[in-house]
Amino acid sequence: MKQLQIAMESTTLANGLKVVIAPDSTAPVVTVGVYYKIGFRLEPRGRSGFAHLFEHMMFQGSANAPKMQHIKLINSSGGVLNGSTSYDVTNYYQAVPSNALERILWLEADRMRALKVDDENLKNQRDVVKEEVRVNVMNQPYGGFPWLDMPPVAFRNWANAHNFYGDFADLDAADLADVQAFFNTYYVPNNAALLVLGDVKAAEGIALAKKYFATIPAGAAPHFADPTEPEQTEERHGFVAEKFGTLPAMAIGYLMPKRRTPDWCAMALLDQALHGGRAGRLYRDLVLEKQIAVEADGGIDDIFGYNGPTQMTTRILHKPEFTNETALAAFDLVIREVLENGISADELEQLKVKWRSDYYATLEGGRGGYMPKYGLMHLLACFTLFDDEPQLVNTILEGFLNVTREEIQVAGKKYLRKEKRAIVFRKPVKAGSPADADAEEAA
Repeated sequence: MKQLQIAMESTTLANGLKVVIAPDSTAPVVTVGVYYKIGFRLEPRGRSGFAHLFEHMMFQGSANAPKMQHIKLINSSGGVLNGSTSYDVTNYYQAVPSNALERILWLEADRMRALKVDDENLKNQRDVVKEEVRVNVMNQPYGGFPWLDMPPVAFRNWANAHNFYGDFADLDAADLADVQAFFNTYYVPNNAALLVLGDVKAAEGIALAKKYFATIPAGAAPHFADPTEPEQTEERHGFVAEKFGTLPAMAIGYLMPKRRTPDWCAMALLDQALHGGRAGRLYRDLVLEKQIAVEADGGIDDIFGYNGPTQMTTRILHKPEFTNETALAAFDLVIREVLENGISADELEQLKVKWRSDYYATLEGGRGGYMPKYGLMHLLACFTLFDDEPQLVNTILEGFLNVTREEIQVAGKKYLRKEKRAIVFRKPVKAGSPADADAEEAA
């Protein structure tokens, strides 16, 4: 296979900011991203929810750009913008016509240098975050299932196990000094990467990065708690009440290998064999053939974007006439079959074709249909912040395409073991289904 050759140039400024420029003159558009190495699992104890809170705070104005000015300037340039928080990073990104590039870099540098942190903004955004949790999680059918339900069951290290949206008590206890300290600790150039993709020459992009970011002082190297998990030796169970949905549900999560290991590549392909949409073994067996479940999906979330303990998680909503025990037994049969018999040469070839196709689609794809080059930006940012090797975007695919059937079977037997998994049962509050007593017993 011919190796990818995505053009890029990277450098690190004197203040520690990592800069990656990926020129592409196909369209007169640039996508700019700033990634900070602070996410859910990296926020300090007692500050749960701060990583996500800051995603909101960063849109509240800076020294030279009043509140809402950042958004107004991008929209008036014909651009779009957003931000997101994940386990290991928080990012801010925008796409604009290329003649607005310098304006965007000025805006991003201004809020990195001097975010406006005041009591009014803190109170306002704290309330916004709490309302977001109420609307999107607490008052939604299967809200937070399983991404908020699973961690406290599966993990023992607070970094991985705590409520990523934040305990309301932690958010309410935060004062202005706490918020300013968080900003000064993590929102520093030596804890960030700047990505510029699209209609810009590499030399021009680096020159502009230096012009606007080079004078921002570096901070002390942030201290991060060790997210390593103690060895898991038993299957773990948890139970969550489902207030709105009517179907019993469960999520089964297996701890995955460290990123950039041979087992990581092997488990990625096995994950696709199990969770490859309607063609995946789990959907085919549980939904189409046995008709036990109405939904069976999941997988390894953002496989390139995690830098600590993570899981391959299957989410199952099953019919109420089947008990949890029955649904779980059917799931276990699918896992047992693939571990005992492996996958055929033909299936492996199909998995690799799909993997390559999906990877290319990520490189070429946007986000939600509106953010061009988001996929490439995200990969470049993760390879830069986690590995200091943005060039991995051109070579990482080879490891997955070289995996053998034997390696997949060996890795599967190593990681898909009951003593290495956690199960969350989500039981509808309305009593009367055969799953009720079973869920309580399993929990």
